[in-house]
Amino acid sequence: MPQHHRPANAGLRILGADVAKSHVVFHDSLTGRSWTTANAPADLSQALYAYADYDWLVCETTGGYERQLLEAAMQLGLTSCRADAAQVKAFIASHGGRAKTDRIDAAWLARYGLERAHRLLAWQTPDPHRQAFAELLRHRQSLLAQRTQAKNRRSAPGGGQRLQALLDEQIAFLTRQIDRIDQDMADLVQAVPDLARDEQTLRAIPGVGPVAARSLIALLPELGRLGPKQAASLAGLAPHPRESGKLKGRRRMNGGRNGLRPVLFMAALAAARAHPSLSPVYQRLISAGKPKRLAIAAIARKLVVIANAKLRDHQQLT
Repeated sequence: MPQHHRPANAGLRILGADVAKSHVVFHDSLTGRSWTTANAPADLSQALYAYADYDWLVCETTGGYERQLLEAAMQLGLTSCRADAAQVKAFIASHGGRAKTDRIDAAWLARYGLERAHRLLAWQTPDPHRQAFAELLRHRQSLLAQRTQAKNRRSAPGGGQRLQALLDEQIAFLTRQIDRIDQDMADLVQAVPDLARDEQTLRAIPGVGPVAARSLIALLPELGRLGPKQAASLAGLAPHPRESGKLKGRRRMNGGRNGLRPVLFMAALAAARAHPSLSPVYQRLISAGKPKRLAIAAIARKLVVIANAKLRDHQQLT
């Protein structure tokens, strides 16, 4: 188990939960007790019943296997946080954590909740329209990756005519599927006022086109409820130090929501040309000798912070 100094929020009662497909391992920050239960609604409700008055339940994203746990906690009135896995990993590494077992991970999640309690975001049941929107966006990402792979094979040397014909058919099919998803997403936006409002708000930002706006809505649903640093971190745009002893490497961006950072880089390229306040920033960075990639990363980071503020302001007005 992680052995560290007693955190400032030690008076809080936190349940850390390491979630797997078949089971969940809990850790109680108050008593240090750990236990395991099946990842099934009835078992989870029974396991959480005695802890309904705790301050937080903290788990991390695990491909959807955490959903039953979060719903069971909500039914009992236990506030939950689904922490970003990359942020939890960075937190553990910053404290020198290395060993990995389910029990140790649950203890680290409880520790994460104690130290970050003032910054935790409460999990909310997803709106079914937004959930469908996000599912379409993720499937679109998958199809784009398949089409890129097929195009690369199509252009590689050595492919015979039969293979090229098959790849042409595959590329055409994937393109039709992507077009269909784009239409389905447009239909959802038109049918759901909140989605329409958010997309309109984001697309009003110079540089943010339909793909970037929809990616932010689908992959970063917390946008509008975050602080600037949280928004940049969840988008995978926060630079993290690489230090070991006296050695200090370049700060690198990592983590964040899967597939979001490349989209924001493309939006930042457009914003560097078209945004009235970000374009001068980009030019100053380039004039100061910053590499183009780092300058674009800085613009992307500012762009997601602006998007967060715009959505927050519009949500407060409605």
